[in-house]
Amino acid sequence: MASVVSVSLDRRHSFSKERTESITLIAGEGVAGDAHCGVTVKHRSRARFDPTQPNLRQVHLIHAELFDELAGKGFTVAPAELGENITTTGIDLLALPTGTRLAIGTAVIELTGLRNPCIQMDRFQQGLMQATLDRDAEGNLIRKAGVMGIVISGGTVSVGDRIAIALPPEPHRRLEKV
Repeated sequence: MASVVSVSLDRRHSFSKERTESITLIAGEGVAGDAHCGVTVKHRSRARFDPTQPNLRQVHLIHAELFDELAGKGFTVAPAELGENITTTGIDLLALPTGTRLAIGTAVIELTGLRNPCIQMDRFQQGLMQATLDRDAEGNLIRKAGVMGIVISGGTVSVGDRIAIALPPEPHRRLEKV
């Protein structure tokens, strides 16, 4: 069963976020009180390029299973440390198509794409960025650092909430970096 392991936010543009028992999602904006909340892009590098871009990265989700995989490679990573707002378990986030809707708590999030691992990960733990990248059988790059989404319907998301998945109509488009 897919569920929420951890929720977090941070008012500052820090790499890691602060864990809490629940977060409030605002439709069209993101996580209330989080530095990345807003209608337009809030990620510093993207905002410098074009601050009028729509914010397709309102909510960051990571599957807790990634932490187990990283532990097998010698890294110690806990929920919220990679900057995600929601840590999940029991759901293969990376395999879901663009436009998938996740009903979590009383909120609904629509997936917009993959998080692109960045150099900040290596500042957190040397070699971590590369550890979240892989290649498939055809040599295509696989980004494992979570998925990004927008808030369709606001509400509260709490630790322990179940996650319901609604796939978009076919044909499905795989998630790409946003």
